[in-house]
Amino acid sequence: MSAMIFPETSPKTWVLPLFRRFWALVFIVVCLFPVPGDGTGERNAALFSFPGRGVVPVQAALSSGTERVLSEIADLLAGGDYTGAIAKFDEIHGPLAASVEIRLLKASVYFSAGMMREARALVRELLAAEPNNPDILYVLASIEDAEGKTREYRSTLERIINIAPAHLDTLISLGNLQLNNNSWRVAATWFDRALAVDAGNGDALIGRAEAYRRTNAPERAMELLDRAIQLYPQWALPRSERARLHRTAGDYEAALADLVRARELSPMDYWVACDMGNVLLSLERKREALAEFSRAARLDPNNFLAYVYLAGLKDDLGDLDGAAEAYQTLARLNPGYFYAFEGVGIHRMRTKQWAEARDAFREAWNHNQDEWGYALLAAACWMRAERLQAPKQFLETALRRFSRDSIEWNMLRLYSDLSGDTGMAVRIEQERNTVTKARMIFYLALYHDVRGNSNLANQYFLHVKQLDQKAIPEWRLNEWICGERNLTL
Repeated sequence: MSAMIFPETSPKTWVLPLFRRFWALVFIVVCLFPVPGDGTGERNAALFSFPGRGVVPVQAALSSGTERVLSEIADLLAGGDYTGAIAKFDEIHGPLAASVEIRLLKASVYFSAGMMREARALVRELLAAEPNNPDILYVLASIEDAEGKTREYRSTLERIINIAPAHLDTLISLGNLQLNNNSWRVAATWFDRALAVDAGNGDALIGRAEAYRRTNAPERAMELLDRAIQLYPQWALPRSERARLHRTAGDYEAALADLVRARELSPMDYWVACDMGNVLLSLERKREALAEFSRAARLDPNNFLAYVYLAGLKDDLGDLDGAAEAYQTLARLNPGYFYAFEGVGIHRMRTKQWAEARDAFREAWNHNQDEWGYALLAAACWMRAERLQAPKQFLETALRRFSRDSIEWNMLRLYSDLSGDTGMAVRIEQERNTVTKARMIFYLALYHDVRGNSNLANQYFLHVKQLDQKAIPEWRLNEWICGERNLTL
């Protein structure tokens, strides 16, 4: 088994989600209102300002009743009550109800509520009347993106640029699309075009900074993020991105300071919590890191990343039952992450739940059949759960993965045939790779233990301890066994 791989925190998808467009449309609604109490009738863009987003004024004569409805819609949207906001659109009457802006806002709310069919239908109606309206096309592109229609998404974005070369959101989206494709320099050209349209656009500044970061120009990236923070001091994202730069440079205290402020600004941001946990880990502040990853898991219980760290941290801090639960959750949320099944299996072995351990190691083996240790652990647990011959067919299949002259093949053959341990011991003694030798001695010990030869098994478990190869995945199992049996050197 190889060392457990931790995914990079903040695997942000560099796309402009439709909620950004949705908020821009909320501005349209808000900008219809006069500043309360100032008596000037000037439009107020400050109530729902969002970084980097301009205001598109709507020329309309509003009744007091319509103003009230629009204000209520804006409040519902700000609170995330999309169903309530959709219902409120029925209270808008007259020419305003049929306006492109209001109907486009409604389409965006449909999208945010997950009502894709309704969103697409309304966009289709709008395009029938205005087929070259870039704002309508942009909402269509966002729907295509959410539906995973990458080719259509890109095609629609390119169509918009042909119609409106300076369409800011589209330029940014094309840049983000290229970031997702790891085409850093192409992405940079799109963000440069966006910044030529609006030099203070927050999304463009952050996207360009990411392109600089990916092309090994951290100083330039830092300049842009500093500018974004200066322009939008209440926005968490540029601070969390700057923290990544500090972390890469090894300045963990500066990274932590940025993330503390980002958490204050956006306490519900899952990625801020994960990034902070990771930085705290780098500072060896494990209990504080545990608290942040626990907070992340509460913020988004269905995202697997926090559980990767929770499992490892709880193991390190001695909360073995908590670690087992975290591994189980991780395996459920991300079945392709086979390290989770490894963790489940190891902890089920610790509590002598042999059938459950077998199933976990078999699942790990199904995902990574180059790792012979999974097959051997599954077989050992299978023997304990049922009978010695139970895993024979499974082992015969596993043997086909390895060369007949390899030490791995010979160990699998030992477990399958239940004979030949003396020759295996000689083969292991001749092994020059200390890591391989330690692992093989553990599996020889486990073989004898399953067969009921505890005295010989204990000698081998102590030999593993003597080799002191703490990095091998079997080390923890060996330590638990030695501790349980009071085996000391």
